[in-house]
Amino acid sequence: MREYEPDVLADGLNVIFCGINPASSAVADGHNFSNRSNRFWTVLHLAGFTDTRLSPEDESRLLQFGCGITAVVTRATQRASQVTTEEFRQARPAFEAKIRRHRPRVTAFLGKRALAAMNGVPDVPWGRQPAGFGGTEAWVVPNPSGLNRNFTLDALVIAYTELRVAVAMMG
Repeated sequence: MREYEPDVLADGLNVIFCGINPASSAVADGHNFSNRSNRFWTVLHLAGFTDTRLSPEDESRLLQFGCGITAVVTRATQRASQVTTEEFRQARPAFEAKIRRHRPRVTAFLGKRALAAMNGVPDVPWGRQPAGFGGTEAWVVPNPSGLNRNFTLDALVIAYTELRVAVAMMG
């Protein structure tokens, strides 16, 4: 097993993509979004965040494109559905402190569950979040997990492209 570091972060990034929690496969492989069915790296490239399709082993190169990765809950699971609402609530103080410390322009949540649970609401809308998060602009984009078949690759690319264009318009 490779050593696994879930955070690919630096101060002042354009976007930090926030997963729900590390996948067991990512911990075993030593890299984020390493499951072959996960569409994260493909979507980032097709949406224009990167000029090439990065591989999980290249995750640190994401910083060169002004992007980072973290997870709301640090406990690894086989499926994100195994993370409880209470775990999200308990994770919020440390997670929010991490976002405030790194000060990205945008905190992008991959899926609705984490932000909804941390805010104590049943649902949040897709896209830009009026209240922001941790002193940053916040967005919710669909989770690119291979288990999330509610969104086609095209739908994911459209949502992530909308985020990328909004970030570019921020100056």
